[in-house]
Amino acid sequence: MSTSANNHAKGLALTALGGLTLTVDIPLIRLAGGDSWTILFLRAGTTLAMALIIWAVWRRFSNKAPQLIPGRAGLVVAALYGLGSVAFITGVYNTSTANLVFILAFNTMFAALLSWLFLKERPRPATLVAMVLMLLGVLIIVWDSIGTGQMFGNLMGVVSALCIASALTISRASGREMGLASLVGVVFPFALAAFMVSKTGLNVSAPWWIIFNGAVVMPISFFCLANGPKYLSSPEVAMFYLLETVLAPIWVWMIFAEVPSRNSLIGGAILIVTLIAHSLWQLHDGRRRRATLAVQHPA
Repeated sequence: MSTSANNHAKGLALTALGGLTLTVDIPLIRLAGGDSWTILFLRAGTTLAMALIIWAVWRRFSNKAPQLIPGRAGLVVAALYGLGSVAFITGVYNTSTANLVFILAFNTMFAALLSWLFLKERPRPATLVAMVLMLLGVLIIVWDSIGTGQMFGNLMGVVSALCIASALTISRASGREMGLASLVGVVFPFALAAFMVSKTGLNVSAPWWIIFNGAVVMPISFFCLANGPKYLSSPEVAMFYLLETVLAPIWVWMIFAEVPSRNSLIGGAILIVTLIAHSLWQLHDGRRRRATLAVQHPA
């Protein structure tokens, strides 16, 4: 298998792992049962601590450990992930979950638009079709809930989606490893949350859930997804964020006995089938193009 094929397969594996891990984020936030600033404080604080530990151990045993923040691009990416984290937590507490996940799904469109405008990476027709089908699936899931959330929370969802898409695009343009930068970026929301908590005090029912979220779930998901643009285009990586839209309602059903609606099951099936089909098509198309090149330029 060629280097290009290996890189693409690695990118698919990384982003799939990151997207799947991210699906338990909202259920863990709900299990913790706290106010928004306390949740952000504990989630960001444990994520930052774990990122520093991982980096220190990595440097101790390898001379190939990446920089925490690779240059100016890394600083911008870290800031975008930090701002996106604040907007996401704020959105969770100020609009319905259905509205939030629907709006967050637009990061695929934002990523495609930004990559097209700034990186001249025009999405292939198959990718555009896949994004349309995915957005259709999300629309089916939340059709009955659109318009029930508060405008401020909806706006925060837009901000979070745009921050993620922008961070992915900059990561793609730089070609640098941004996995640790995405984690260290939580220093911004952590500082803000620490200031607010100092005034209001901690308010959380089950802190161990949000600590587990910050120490395990966030490092794995953000590290994998932030490194995805090294191997895949930004729109492709952004599509794996939609796994949260599909699976989070299932985890909520299993944990809180909130039965998914028929629309959720239909939309979720569309999303999963589309994502799998698009990934398989990418692998097949890559092999076909390499075979064509081999025939045109035999050794």
